[in-house]
Amino acid sequence: MIPGQIFTKAPSAELRPGQKDQDTLPPYDLLDKIIKAYVEDECGFHEILKLGFVPDVVKSVLFSIDKNEYKRRQAPPGIKITSRAFGKDRRLPIVNRYRQF
Repeated sequence: MIPGQIFTKAPSAELRPGQKDQDTLPPYDLLDKIIKAYVEDECGFHEILKLGFVPDVVKSVLFSIDKNEYKRRQAPPGIKITSRAFGKDRRLPIVNRYRQF
């Protein structure tokens, strides 16, 4: 049986005591929409802004995705759940501090 507290606890990577994902990330409902637009729908920075998102939040999310591209390259292949899965379907340069926006 899973304790009820597990379902109500705020998401956390638990890298340090008291850390919550929301300390450094926007709320998940907002984050998911930005990631979907960027990764799956292949929208650029300005296209995502037109969807009504705050520029600083979009810039932060896109920067985090691009900055961590190398981590996805090091990971073993995983299952493909969308048409734009990370891995072979989404390749961005990881050298010379590449920035898409």
